[in-house]
Amino acid sequence: MGQQEKVSTSLAGAVSEGISASLAAVDAELDRRYPGDPGTRQPVHTVYVPGNVFDAGTIRSWGAQALAALDEHAPDAASFAAVLGLSDDLAEDVYGRVRAKLEREPVEDLRVDFEDGYAGQDEDQDAARAARLISEAYANGTAAPYMGIRMKCMEAAVRDRGIRTTDVFLTGLLENGGLPDGLVLTLPKVTYPEQVSAFVRLLEAFEKAHGLDAGRLGFEIQIETSQSILAADGTAAVARMIGAAEGRATGLHYGTFDYSACLGVSAAYQASDHPAADHAKAIMQVAAAGTGVRVSDGSTNVLPVGSTEHVHEAWRLHYGLTRRALARAYYQGWDMHPGHIPTRYAAVFAFYREGFETAAKRLSAYANHAGGDVMDEPATAKALSSYLLRGLQCGALDTAEVDALTGMTRADLDRFAAPRRGDLTATAQ
Repeated sequence: MGQQEKVSTSLAGAVSEGISASLAAVDAELDRRYPGDPGTRQPVHTVYVPGNVFDAGTIRSWGAQALAALDEHAPDAASFAAVLGLSDDLAEDVYGRVRAKLEREPVEDLRVDFEDGYAGQDEDQDAARAARLISEAYANGTAAPYMGIRMKCMEAAVRDRGIRTTDVFLTGLLENGGLPDGLVLTLPKVTYPEQVSAFVRLLEAFEKAHGLDAGRLGFEIQIETSQSILAADGTAAVARMIGAAEGRATGLHYGTFDYSACLGVSAAYQASDHPAADHAKAIMQVAAAGTGVRVSDGSTNVLPVGSTEHVHEAWRLHYGLTRRALARAYYQGWDMHPGHIPTRYAAVFAFYREGFETAAKRLSAYANHAGGDVMDEPATAKALSSYLLRGLQCGALDTAEVDALTGMTRADLDRFAAPRRGDLTATAQ
């Protein structure tokens, strides 16, 4: 050990104490507004099913229809890989994982829709039925990891109906066994932060009426109007919406077609890769960063149905849009048809399989201070571990292979993917 240096200071301890005291309010505000990612699983997609169509066999039916589409239009790994441009070294693995996923867990997140997709005649009955079926699904093990409803929005014309449907659905859940852990509510067409505040008041009233813990009910905010991105005063309204949710917001979901139409984009060009869509999602992403609120991409309305040629074209489009979204850190999107699910999972699995070895080796080198050809920092270690965790959660990666290549347990990965901002420094120690 070398010579010990003399360490001298010039400032009294009171200086540091005074600075800390002056920033106490800021420290508290940072903790409140930016708690970091919650560290829970984020589904790779959300499936929307009209409330008048949803039944006990919906999830099983979507999986069966997706498998039937593969059997008819891509019956083996080589044909599927040829359609999507998968490399030879990924083809068999991705195809096998897609089929296994469709058999085991075809839907990760399902929303029973009482908004644009709803065409029923008795919304009370359909909402009560949805509550009963979802409760039964969680009880018998056939539920998706996440399930819930999209009610009507808080605009005057449909406000009362949306409030009543929310009440009927939530009351039905309580009467049929309680609120499931995977419950998700989606509030659509939000234009003003005050509409978010109003929904918070509704959920507070429901919690008080049933003696539930304050804050038990969270919800997603659907971004479908230009005013939610840029308010009349020139500010980003979506950032204020997150604050108005008072900690209950779990996600921001981009509505591809309503938002595009709001801006006057022609129907033929309404897509999730339109520049207007990129702008909106970039604002959403920045507004949500660090808050614990996740961002979801929208959907494509090009359905993989009909001739094999058309199905292949629709698959290539959906696969490309999904890969594009993943590269931009939009880890969730909407799927509107069972035929979209094979390419959703193919894109997700390929994304994680392609980068798995590099990410695992970089994280291992960082954790073991082994160096390498990339100089990673704590924030990058967080991103690397989060990448591996997402791959494990959706089924793209297996625990054994991640453990073998990183030399880390799941608990180690969770530690490096520390949800709170201040923990980044701790992971570097």
